[in-house]
Amino acid sequence: MRIGNREFDTKNETYIMGILNVTPDSFSDGGKFNHMDAALAHAEQMIRDGADIIDIGGESTRPGHTVISDEEEIARVTPVIEAVKSHFDVPVSIDTYKGNVAEAALQAGADLVNDIWGFKFDYKTAEVTARYHAACCLMHNRNEAIYQNFLEDMVADMKECIAIAHKAGVPDDKIMLDPGVGFGKTYEQNLEAINHVDVLQELGLPILLGTSRKSVIGNTLDLPVDQRVEGTLATTVIGMLRGCSFVRVHDIKENHRIIQMTKAILSC
Repeated sequence: MRIGNREFDTKNETYIMGILNVTPDSFSDGGKFNHMDAALAHAEQMIRDGADIIDIGGESTRPGHTVISDEEEIARVTPVIEAVKSHFDVPVSIDTYKGNVAEAALQAGADLVNDIWGFKFDYKTAEVTARYHAACCLMHNRNEAIYQNFLEDMVADMKECIAIAHKAGVPDDKIMLDPGVGFGKTYEQNLEAINHVDVLQELGLPILLGTSRKSVIGNTLDLPVDQRVEGTLATTVIGMLRGCSFVRVHDIKENHRIIQMTKAILSC
């Protein structure tokens, strides 16, 4: 899979997407990096620690988040995208579900559109992704956690997202899938999505697992956001064992080390 100027061996490797939230209210790191110097310093540190992609978000998507205008989101993310691309040779992802924001981000140099609604919220997001020949990450999501058969329904929902991408002209080699841990799911369903994330492999596309510091970990371990690293690492190992090609995380160094260790064990 090609993202920006880099080829990713999604059949044999697990890569790290590092999270850079330039928001005042994200659940884990809100307000930490919404100034340019801090954002660039954090991006540099993540790259040094082993991040392969930098995922930049300008609107929190935590439960109960405040929806902001396209204009405000664009104003938050585009300068940071431009700065990261000018300072570092790393693929950049834009974390948005809005077509106007995606287009502005791609114009600013983003290489991948990471859409929490899997192109179902705004068809323009799919259209501009195709027009800019960008990669995309389509995440599973629902307004309510109501399913007939959870895993079967998740796969069916993902097929719908892929169909939207294809209709817009996005080819398979530009698509990865995310089971959407923490979105439209109960606590038990989140655990099931992690443990059985490999059901998405039948769709023949790379899988990204995004669990970092999320509530499913906090609820399992009864820990606050800033103490969920070990829980996240456990999900990264499970993701590797289930064939995930990418993990989206906050704590780069720890995840990079556990990926290298797990890979060494699995290669013997």
